[in-house]
Amino acid sequence: MLPCPCQSHLVYAACCEPLHRGFRLPENAEQLMRSRYAAYVLQHIDYIVDTTVPSQQILLDKAAIAAWSRDTEWLGLTVHTHTPHIKPHHAQVAFTAHFAEKGVAQQHHELSAFVKRGERWYFIDPTVPLPSMKSPCICGATRKFKACCGQFLK
Repeated sequence: MLPCPCQSHLVYAACCEPLHRGFRLPENAEQLMRSRYAAYVLQHIDYIVDTTVPSQQILLDKAAIAAWSRDTEWLGLTVHTHTPHIKPHHAQVAFTAHFAEKGVAQQHHELSAFVKRGERWYFIDPTVPLPSMKSPCICGATRKFKACCGQFLK
C-alpha cells in the first residue's frame, strides 16, 4: 500500500484517494490543503481546479498547473498551523511545500485561506485577478469582498 503524498502517515487509499475520486469531501481546510498537495504530486489537475472557489476556476491556467505538477519533483509537505474557524465560514492553513525544480531544492511557504460554501471547503486563490474590495465576494456570500474573503488575502 502506498503512503499518501500529503504526509498524513496514512495510506493513499485511506486518505486522499477517496477525496480525489469524489467519494467524499474534505472535512476541514487542512484536509483540503493536504489533498491539494497530493493532487499536485499525482497530477490530478481537475481536482486542483475543482477545489478552488468556483468563481475563480475559470481564471486558472490548467496547462500551466499541469506542467508545474509534472515537471516538479515533490519532496514533502509540512503543515505548521490550521486555524479551523478564523471566521464562521473561513479557515487558514500555514504550510511549507518542499520541492525541486531542475534539481534545485526549494520551499514554498504559504498561509492559505479557505472558505466553506454549503458542505464544501474551497481554496481561495490569491494568484488570480481579484475583484475590488467593494465588489460582491468571490465565494458567493452576500457580503462585499473586503468584508468576506478579501480580508484573508493581504
